[in-house]
Amino acid sequence: MSENGWNESAAAWIADMGEHGDFGRRYVLDPVMLPRALAAKPKTMLDVGCGEGRFCRMLSAEGVSCTGADPTRALLERARELDPSGVYIEAPGDALPAEDASFDLVVSYLSLLDMPEISAPIAEMARVLKPSGTLLIANCNSFNTAGAETGWVRGFGGELKHYPVDHYLDERGFWTAWRGIRIVNHHRPLSTYMREFLRHGLELRFFDEPAPIAGAPEPKAERYRRVPWFVVMEWRKPL
Repeated sequence: MSENGWNESAAAWIADMGEHGDFGRRYVLDPVMLPRALAAKPKTMLDVGCGEGRFCRMLSAEGVSCTGADPTRALLERARELDPSGVYIEAPGDALPAEDASFDLVVSYLSLLDMPEISAPIAEMARVLKPSGTLLIANCNSFNTAGAETGWVRGFGGELKHYPVDHYLDERGFWTAWRGIRIVNHHRPLSTYMREFLRHGLELRFFDEPAPIAGAPEPKAERYRRVPWFVVMEWRKPL
């Protein structure tokens, strides 16, 4: 098993994402992330931790010139297979192979929680972002990751009783597994993320803890309404 499980989990991840993404992406995050990404009419975008390239393909379909960066080779190979004209680079978040001020839009779509350290990756995202550009972040909500090691507490009949939050201020990595995927995620309090973005002079322009859209399949949507699963933040790099 690799240090974080991604190499071994790549095939299962690709199968799980399909063309439209999993439940959380399709019914919770995409309805917020896509319009926010397009709001400033970006010409260039870097997706840090692009995986199999799904969000790059979505932005490319809207006329944005996209570059995806990811350290997992098998995911990049799938991204290139699905998007032969796209640009996909094998690189970790803390060493982005791009010049300063290269992109109008930089996106981290559920990739920060995979990174063992976030100071250098956030510094890199800020570095490659153009002045007045947008840094768009989707992340697992810290209230969610603070209970992810335990998961839902269930009653005697298997019903969902409540979702625990414990040791919220203690940063830690933990193995998590679902549908053949087994990887390391990281819990950090929201304040850890906020301090890093603010330290680089970025200005918060949008914040949301999105719920599933109307028409999302039940009963899964109800679980996402009961627990704050995700957070979306939009930061601007000043001139």
